[in-house]
Amino acid sequence: MNNAVILVHGIIDDARKMELMARSLRRQGRIAHTVSLTPSTGRLGLDELAKQLDEFVHLKIPEGQKFDLVAFSMGGLVCRYYAQRLGGLSRLDHLITLATPHRGTWMAYGAWNRGCRQMRPNSDFLRDLNSDIHTLDRIKFTSIWTPLDLMIIPATSSRTGVGREIRIWMPAHPLMVWHPACHRAVARCLSE
Repeated sequence: MNNAVILVHGIIDDARKMELMARSLRRQGRIAHTVSLTPSTGRLGLDELAKQLDEFVHLKIPEGQKFDLVAFSMGGLVCRYYAQRLGGLSRLDHLITLATPHRGTWMAYGAWNRGCRQMRPNSDFLRDLNSDIHTLDRIKFTSIWTPLDLMIIPATSSRTGVGREIRIWMPAHPLMVWHPACHRAVARCLSE
């Protein structure tokens, strides 16, 4: 039996952003939940959004049951905080991030709110998460990224040096959640 999957959106998005991918996973017989973390504008810190994710997990996934997370962009950092700081590693089987700025993005300098400051290269938030990134080796961790990303600058910031890495030549950041090639890559990872 497959694990349930929770799909987590990025900045200035909501659950609808992940619905196409969720429908793709449901057609394969998976239970797929989408969550809306609010506000997703960066006004709240990513740690606070991770607490919302933790509450959603408690509502949707029975205690003691393993599940998978698939997250886009900022959502990947929210999921990492959940996994690495809120005890999620003990519950996760897979964590798959799509175009996530694991090492920050220069685009985050475009806003001064707390969440965007946390996504800047070398922020305290990212230094803390990356200080024990090797703990992600306890689960099946995959980073799917595109060298053509114009939101994650540099695009190589989506590379982590741990787990598995899949490079997809996708011409635009938002296509990472909509394109069938990415859906297939996520499905393959979840099947392993």
